[in-house]
Amino acid sequence: MATINDVAAKAGVSTATVSRTLNGKSTVDPVLAARVQAAAAELGYHPNGLARNLRRQETAVLALIISDVENPFFTAIARGVEDIAQTAGYSVVLCNADDNEEKERRYIDVALQERVAGVVLSPTGRATNVDRLTQRGTPVVAVDRPLLENTGDQVLVDTRLAARDATRHLLDGGYRRVACVSGPPGVRTAEDRLAGYTDAVGAENALTRRAEFRAEGGRLAALSLLDEPEPPDALLVGNSTMAIGVLEALASRGLRSGQDVGIVSFDDAPWTTLIDPPLTVVAQPANDVGKVAAELLLARIGDSTRKATTTTLQAKLIVRRSSRRG
Repeated sequence: MATINDVAAKAGVSTATVSRTLNGKSTVDPVLAARVQAAAAELGYHPNGLARNLRRQETAVLALIISDVENPFFTAIARGVEDIAQTAGYSVVLCNADDNEEKERRYIDVALQERVAGVVLSPTGRATNVDRLTQRGTPVVAVDRPLLENTGDQVLVDTRLAARDATRHLLDGGYRRVACVSGPPGVRTAEDRLAGYTDAVGAENALTRRAEFRAEGGRLAALSLLDEPEPPDALLVGNSTMAIGVLEALASRGLRSGQDVGIVSFDDAPWTTLIDPPLTVVAQPANDVGKVAAELLLARIGDSTRKATTTTLQAKLIVRRSSRRG
């Protein structure tokens, strides 16, 4: 493998001139720069970005710590982050915190030990603490859920408004007893979706269940609601993973979505159009969340004095037959 010394020898210049040329410095004489470029191309030399960044006490790697790798929402965020990072010459290490605070802390430790250039993080909840990262000077951008201290850049989705609009859609469709299956206490997105639902039905009419953002949690929550003396005729569901469990619960009771129980779920997973009837969803711009987060993180890496920003994106209600009686 060619080295910078090989390029310098072939071009007849110093290694400093090679370094300045390949780093895009404009102070190099154009004739010398052309010789360096030609020599580097002939030898197949590429600058060692990892070694260069190690000298700056960081690696050309970003850590992405997400809540649940099985949730299509977070995998779409990951794709958005990776697309931007790769274009900028960074690699991305994916860490699945599994909505577990201890796993999240361990991955933050790994990010510190590996001297990553920055972190995109979906906080698990109230206990998430990034003080060690900020004290080290490692930039952090929060996605989906805000950091409690609101200390850095954040990319969020207005899920309270989306939940309110989705609930009103069910009420406008003729459903009269709408319930909400939301996520666990202390998780901001779960609280926001529950609040938006309550905005629409009124606190006196609220019928809710809290569960983990997983299929089994959704199934058990739905069964519990169906066992109410006055069971709901429609459900707002916290995410697409929970929706799988909710649909299983309906099937076990011989109930059909739309005709018997109206369903609207957060997140437009690939399978939502493949079932019968297709699922009405609140589609969040997950890929855009990832892209914006990566762009903010790279900007922060380039200028640590930038003012922290919060970017709030909007979700979109996509109406299908699971929220129609006909």
